[in-house]
Amino acid sequence: MKRFLPLLALAVAALGVIASLLPSGNGSAFDLQTYGRLPVLVNGRLKPIDTVARTSLLVLQGRQRVTTPDRRSLSPTEWLLEVLYAPTRADTYATFRIDNPEALDLFSLSPADGNGGVRFSYTQLVKDLSELDRQAKLAEEVEDQLRTPFQREVLRLRHHIVLYQHLENTMQVPDSPDFSAELRQFQKALPAGIAALRARGKGEVHDEAAFKAMMEMARRYDFMDQSGYLLAIAPVDGDSNLNNWKTPGRALLESFDSGVINPTVLDYAALGQAWRSGEPDSFNQIVRRLEQEFVQRYGPQLEKCIIEQRFNSAQPFYTAMVLYVIALLLAVFSWLRWPQVLGRSAFWLLALAFLLTTGGILARMWIEGRPPVTNLYSSALFVGWTAVALCLVLEQTYKNAVGSVAAGLVGFCTLLIAHHLSLGGDTMEMMRAVLDSNFWLATHVVTISIGYGATFLAGFLAVIYIFRGVLTRSLDRGTAEALNRMVYGIVCFATLFSLVGTVLGGIWADQSWGRFWGWDPKENGALIIVIWNALILHARWSGMVRQRGLMALAVFGNVVTAWSWFGVNMLGVGLHSYGFMDAAFYWLVGFVISQLVIICVALLPPEKWRSRVA
Repeated sequence: MKRFLPLLALAVAALGVIASLLPSGNGSAFDLQTYGRLPVLVNGRLKPIDTVARTSLLVLQGRQRVTTPDRRSLSPTEWLLEVLYAPTRADTYATFRIDNPEALDLFSLSPADGNGGVRFSYTQLVKDLSELDRQAKLAEEVEDQLRTPFQREVLRLRHHIVLYQHLENTMQVPDSPDFSAELRQFQKALPAGIAALRARGKGEVHDEAAFKAMMEMARRYDFMDQSGYLLAIAPVDGDSNLNNWKTPGRALLESFDSGVINPTVLDYAALGQAWRSGEPDSFNQIVRRLEQEFVQRYGPQLEKCIIEQRFNSAQPFYTAMVLYVIALLLAVFSWLRWPQVLGRSAFWLLALAFLLTTGGILARMWIEGRPPVTNLYSSALFVGWTAVALCLVLEQTYKNAVGSVAAGLVGFCTLLIAHHLSLGGDTMEMMRAVLDSNFWLATHVVTISIGYGATFLAGFLAVIYIFRGVLTRSLDRGTAEALNRMVYGIVCFATLFSLVGTVLGGIWADQSWGRFWGWDPKENGALIIVIWNALILHARWSGMVRQRGLMALAVFGNVVTAWSWFGVNMLGVGLHSYGFMDAAFYWLVGFVISQLVIICVALLPPEKWRSRVA
């Protein structure tokens, strides 16, 4: 029976993966699936409404679900529909995450007032927004690195409030009880209003009431345009230029010239009224009509939106995280019992998780039209993918579960890091101008990321060696020799890719900034990785270190790589800085301290190790 356990584990896991990839039903009388894949333009990228809903929730509260006061659970799309078309209801939902006690004091709130102690509604915050704005202006005058946790929380919360307000003001004027009816009245009054406006332009007085009504409408729709977040109205003629997409407010302002309201604006307004009134038949009819219009005018773009929505729903990286954890546990237990059976089970689960991660990365590449690494989020995915690929080769070669343990550990950790990076917003955002080069993204960035992944893998293999040697008696001579060869081979691999990637980066810098090398912190970090890996190799070749010394040096490679990968980007220094983040700083410091502690453990006298082979 034990012989079939690996196949059984693989079959069960494969069925779970297939189930996660299948399209989910609406779960509602409203056709939320079709609505969620309608395209909108945000921050220069065409994306489905489903992506806007999910990324907005991640930014505002760090998760993708909302619980209403009556304990109903809303999907991201349902929540966004409430915000866009039923803001009075949406304002009562606990949408904003606040962790800082001083920030809560600003609103006279305590954790007991929030959902789960950390999530609060717009209604609870709105009365003190003026004080929040005052405190945010004071915090802006302080440099990033010198801001207190309270000041950072205030700036973050104000940004979230502004995002929420922009969403509410996108599709309708907030004080309109029935925006669809308002637009129908506006359409009827438009001919007389345009005539009154033209007469006033000539200095004539013609229908003063119509003139005042048009000016009021212009004020309302200009507010929508200035406050709107989603560019949901596509050019009527199917123009592929994304610059011609507009907000509903802008489209309504153009009605004063054309004399006709854009039909898409009317459809969205009617759709909102159907949602607010609980009329699924009308809602579904309008949604399908909008989809057909987009199919006719923007078929290829809509196809990407459909795939992106499916990708969002499937969440392959979260499923892969679960598989990595299960494989890690099986591999660790294989050192205690049933090594062949549990070891092969872990290997097949890792292979499945690797394939799932590969599919997710390929899907992102197709949606973006970019190489695999474009930002910190995608670099976390790719660094983990590289390390797991190497681990699968190691496990297939040595068959001692060491590669499986390392793969499960690195795969889970990098996907966890990616998850936390996704809380910053859209992970497929438009590239910065200096980085907008598919050639260099596919050469320098990919090569240097492979170097990161390999250096981290060498360090984690060394951690396994140290923990097994100090805490257990399972590090026999054969396993120790295998780990020694693994670390040495991976360091050689990492040195090659880190060196080539650094040289390619210099060539790119020369083309972009006119100099090959400028001692920028990111350049220094890349160079230090190359130097450190070279130091490890020379120390081993010259006999300066043996197994334990090699492992200690490899663990410090984790520190060097973490600084180059995250420290420079997140701590507010150099050309590659994304701005200081206190959370990133504390996690980085904690990681560095943990690695230094492990190095100290590695340097304990041999008699302190439970294993006697080191």
